[in-house]
This record gives sequence, structure tokens and C-alpha cells, in this order.
Amino acid sequence: MFESALNILVGVMAAASLAMVVAAAISFRRNIEAPDRDFMDPLSWRLKMAWPLIIFVSYYLGRFLTTEYIQRTKILLARSGLSFSLNPEQFFAIKIISAIGVVIFIHTACLVAGLPPNIGLFVIAAGFGYFLPNLKLNELRKKRERDIVRMLPTYLDFITMAVEAGLSLAAALVKATTNGPDGLLRHELERVNRDIRAGAGRIEALEAMASRLDLREITQVVSALAQAEKTGSSVGATMRIQAEQQRIERFQRAEKKAMEAPVKLIFPLVAFIFPTTFIVLGFPIVMRLIHGI
Repeated sequence: MFESALNILVGVMAAASLAMVVAAAISFRRNIEAPDRDFMDPLSWRLKMAWPLIIFVSYYLGRFLTTEYIQRTKILLARSGLSFSLNPEQFFAIKIISAIGVVIFIHTACLVAGLPPNIGLFVIAAGFGYFLPNLKLNELRKKRERDIVRMLPTYLDFITMAVEAGLSLAAALVKATTNGPDGLLRHELERVNRDIRAGAGRIEALEAMASRLDLREITQVVSALAQAEKTGSSVGATMRIQAEQQRIERFQRAEKKAMEAPVKLIFPLVAFIFPTTFIVLGFPIVMRLIHGI
């Protein structure tokens, strides 16, 4: 009799807990407005799956972020090309969810392996999960910078030809983005064109792009253009010199990577290929010695 009543009580409490979770979810849905993403970039499928949880965490924990952290995260997101996908509060929520997810994964792995829980291991896992989104952000930033630097000489050639054909710098930028190859640099130049149409000066819009990207190559080109504008020098000649300089630097970077390849191959050779070769060659010799064949 007591056992039956206990089962009924457990069932009632489980149903009440489920009802409270559903009520909390409905209340959360009503109280928190979904962010307007009409003018934002589409999310990846991974972020779409976790988006309700990201909104929940960012709503309740984002208010505790400092102004310095928000500004620093904005710069990181802009340099990684995610400023139109996430805001700093949402990125912080992703870091918290990542930390919790890694801890749950490690705890599950320990249970499966039959290992006792280790608080130190969980702390390390939480720290790794917290900084894991930063590693991904850094990877995206480096990939974005490589793509922009690789396409820079091509767009400088387009702008040079347009300027030497008689177009102004603003018209040359429009012509380059219209006829140039698709890529991240094209999107940045299109943003420069939008800034110019909105009333910003040509050099001011280009300097804003250089500040967003924070790349030495872009800053060098923009500084040369600003100097040419101030001194009245030929913009076409300046652009041609910059295009040639960027092309030379691109070839130098390619030669540097080619010379680094043998050094980077040493570890795979020593760690994987050489031991396997020695095993294949030495196994018959060892077997002959053991069996006296």
C-alpha cells in the first residue's frame, strides 16, 4: 500500500515538474522578444539548433557583461566576419553553453568508462569549452584575412585600370565591385560604396574599412591613397605601384610557405612514416632470429 502511494506521489511530482517547465517556457516566450534578424546574416544549422538556448542565456546573463568586454568582442566578431550574425551577448551565451556541453560530455564519458568523477577534470573541461568558441573565431579570422590579402592585387588592378581610363576613385570602386571576382574583399568594397553613397568621403570610407579589417596590407594601400589625395599626386600611378607591391609580397609569402613545407613534414615523417617503415622492414628479420629460420 505504501509503495503504491509512493509511486503515485512520484508520478504526480513528475507531472507537476513537467507542467512547471512548460509554463516557464511559455512565460519565457512571452516575456522575451525574439531579436529582429531581417537585416542579419543567416545562421548556421548548428546555431539554429541551439538558438532558443542562446537567447535564454544571453537575456539573463548578458546584462552582467562589462562595456570593455562588449567592445572587445565586437571587434573580434567584426574581424571574423560575424558582426552581422551575432552580438557580444549572444557570443558570450555560446561560450557558456559550450562550457556546459563539454562538461556534460566529459561526465558522460567518465560514467561510460566507469571512472569516478573528478572535479579538477571538470574544471579543465569547462575552461576548454569556454574558450573553444574563441579558437573557432580566431580560425575564421585567419581564413578571412588570407582570402582578403589573396584577392587584394586583383582588385587593385581593376581599380587602377578604371582610374587610368578616366573614372574617379568612387566610380572605380563601383566598377571594381561590379566586374571583380566574388569574395570577402568584394563584400568589404561594396560596404565602402554604400558608405560613400550615404555621404561619407572616399578616404573616410576606405579608412573605416581598414579599421574594420586591421590588416597591414589594407592599411598600407589606404594610407598611400590618402597621401595621394592630400598631395594631389596621380591616384592611378599610386594604385599601380601598390598593386605591384602587393603582388610581389604575395609571391614572397608563397615562397615562404614552400620553404616551410619540408620543416613541417619532419614531425609526420618521424612520428608516423619512419616507425611504420622500420616495422615493415624489421618484422621478417626479427621473426627469423626468434625462430632460427
